[in-house]
Amino acid sequence: MLVVEMLSTGDEVLHGQIVDTNAAWLADCFFQQGLPLSGRSTVGDDLDSLIRTLLERSLHADVLIVNGGLGPTSDDLTALAAATAVGESLVEHAEWITRMKNYFASRGRVMSDSNRKQAMLPASAELVDNPVGTACGFSMVINDCLMFFTPGVPSEFKVMVNDQILPRLRQRYELPAAPLCLRLTSFGRTESSLAQQFDVLTLPENCVMGYRSSMPIIELKLTGSASQKTEMLKSWQIIKEGVGDNLLYEGTDGLPAMISRKLREKQLKIALSEQFSAGLLNWHLHAANAPMTGGEIISATTKQHLATLMMRATDIAARHGAHIGMAIGGYHKNYLSLALYTPSGSYAQRVHYMPRNHSTKIQQDVSVTLMLDMLSRWLNQRDVFGNYEWLEQAETLMH
Repeated sequence: MLVVEMLSTGDEVLHGQIVDTNAAWLADCFFQQGLPLSGRSTVGDDLDSLIRTLLERSLHADVLIVNGGLGPTSDDLTALAAATAVGESLVEHAEWITRMKNYFASRGRVMSDSNRKQAMLPASAELVDNPVGTACGFSMVINDCLMFFTPGVPSEFKVMVNDQILPRLRQRYELPAAPLCLRLTSFGRTESSLAQQFDVLTLPENCVMGYRSSMPIIELKLTGSASQKTEMLKSWQIIKEGVGDNLLYEGTDGLPAMISRKLREKQLKIALSEQFSAGLLNWHLHAANAPMTGGEIISATTKQHLATLMMRATDIAARHGAHIGMAIGGYHKNYLSLALYTPSGSYAQRVHYMPRNHSTKIQQDVSVTLMLDMLSRWLNQRDVFGNYEWLEQAETLMH
């Protein structure tokens, strides 16, 4: 089994000034390829620390993905650290200078002299192409550890991993088969409740049940060898039935994307009226390319009767020529109200938001998820009103 690790570089990553999305993406990407990471580490923009960490990890890993520090500025030290670690000098690659000049020329610009630094690589390095940016990737071996040095810009990093690094790894090593990972997302349950229900299950050998809580949803994952697919699917059916009415969706596409597909299949359009969610519902559906005809954001904070909110959902659909109207009301004294107008009827509910330690952003996320859950239930011919462990249903209205 290959020992594969990742090393993220940069003070901004080390000190938490930015979220290391590259590390999360790579971990998932490699896991799907049958190459689960054995470890991840982070080091700042300090030359001695970089050299020391590269040498240290080279003694533990077979493959090390180094991310960041290939830019043109003075704090980009990764290439120098790699060269120093093996006692080499930096060598300018003329072909990369030409690539960068062409890159800037195609954008009507002239390459800055500072960019020449990005063509300076360790003498023994092999160039790893970056077709979408100016940072030249490279690979080299330190203490029998194959290292790939990649740019920190996510769009460049992902292209390099998919188009350059993974093909090289497949050519060099006999990679294991990718594992099978079954996923579903639940809404309205607690992690402890789900664990109590499913941790007693007898799973196929070497299969692992996992939980990922990211308020307001909890993802359940069953991971194992693809050769055990038949047995895993039997266990998965039990898990799905156990989650039952709180199953939000299966897979990884997300609820807005699934709703968008369903709306297009049924040739339905929606219009939105948002109060407490302040446009967040629109943002999620727009990002999923849902068929929307219009919407509004209302700033009022006073409590409204459910009948009034139901009328708002009906009105927003009529004003914008939509088949479906969705209205999220205000958040008043720990109560949240929502309404859904559909071609077959209108529905509204007020729920008591029981958790007291959630931020406004989390509460808004909950309001959007609850609204999407109502629409998803209607689209799939389920009871529009769900049952939730931490949202107490105070009032419902149907027309």
